[in-house]
Amino acid sequence: LAPLSQKTEHKAGHFIIHVMLSRSTAATYLLLASAPRLAFSLAPISQYLRISTTTRGMTTSAPTATTTSGTTASSTPAVVGAAGVTTDDQTNAAARRAKGEFVRGVSSARHWISTDPDAKYAPASGRYHLYVAYNCPWCHRVLLARSMMGLEDAITVDVLYPNRSNEDEQMGPNLWKFAPDGAQGQNSRYNKFPECTADSLFGKSYVNEIYELAGIADQKSVPILFDKETKTVVNNESAEIVRMFGTSMKQFANRPQVDLYPADLAAKIDSLNDWIYKDVANGSYKAGFSSNQDVYEKAYETYFAALDRLNDKLSKSKFLTGDSVTEADLRLFPTMYRHDPVYYNRFKLNYKHLWQYPHLWRWMSDMVSLDGMDPVSNAGYLAHCKQGYFGRTGNGTIPLGPAGYPECYKDPKWSPL
Repeated sequence: LAPLSQKTEHKAGHFIIHVMLSRSTAATYLLLASAPRLAFSLAPISQYLRISTTTRGMTTSAPTATTTSGTTASSTPAVVGAAGVTTDDQTNAAARRAKGEFVRGVSSARHWISTDPDAKYAPASGRYHLYVAYNCPWCHRVLLARSMMGLEDAITVDVLYPNRSNEDEQMGPNLWKFAPDGAQGQNSRYNKFPECTADSLFGKSYVNEIYELAGIADQKSVPILFDKETKTVVNNESAEIVRMFGTSMKQFANRPQVDLYPADLAAKIDSLNDWIYKDVANGSYKAGFSSNQDVYEKAYETYFAALDRLNDKLSKSKFLTGDSVTEADLRLFPTMYRHDPVYYNRFKLNYKHLWQYPHLWRWMSDMVSLDGMDPVSNAGYLAHCKQGYFGRTGNGTIPLGPAGYPECYKDPKWSPL
């Protein structure tokens, strides 16, 4: 990146830079110009908009890009961070939301745990803490990385209640909250989940209080990776937290043989991640939370086309990139886990059940059989998902079925027929 002449005049605004991304560092930046005099500041590019980046020669956010997985990426540009596409394109986001499109927001805390001598956040066991909600699929992939790698001793965790705050609560509605003793649901039933905890660090009641304590006023999402030493938020973008766990924190893993991001597969994983995010993980939310019929139908068709391609891909290999599980499998799992018992009905993604894709179903069986998977895929975990999705919409009743889930995931030949 060549230095800019200080004599060059620029108007205030965002300037996009196209650079090569390193797989281990967040090396891409956005220049922010301020008027009337030139005064540039650097900020991680992953917080901002309409970014075009190249990773190992592969353009990940061009208007139409064919990925190395053999799939065609979405034509809408999306925010790209150090771990690939992380959210929707934010162009005219307010207007699109007003027309009924679900547009995911941008996570703004984007620091990195690094071995760099000057890094603010160095790898350490016991220093970092997670705030998560089991029903949230973005939290799920972070917990999958922690559990599959065996990082439980290195990274502590607090678990939020699966439903958010109500209108009559102290800090208002729609906030993630701590409720270890349970809470009354929209269906008038009092629910308590044994996995839910209090805030073990500060005794706060709501997640936005954690952000405020760390000096962040515009965020209320989870997961949060928190630094107990500096009392600051390291990162709240799940894709980047997963990448840090698989690389920077790997030295503390009880299962170091789990390599989520091997160097020789990095480009392939990055490509799969971007496609899976757009068409499957976030695509399911486009279908489920958009009130615009056209947006829903497009997301529905894209989602099931992706499942067809995934089923075909998994007919040729045990996992998405070969014989070993990687970050790509981990990032696909939360949506597939929720498809039959939650998304089929709640998100109206009802063209097929997962068990109708034989190779995807076999893959699910292989995934849940891996060491460390039970705590993040068992019946208790699914109970949080049902409460979180069904308990906040409509009449708030929680479905008792479908029968057999999630235990049936363990059987590669299972069918309800």
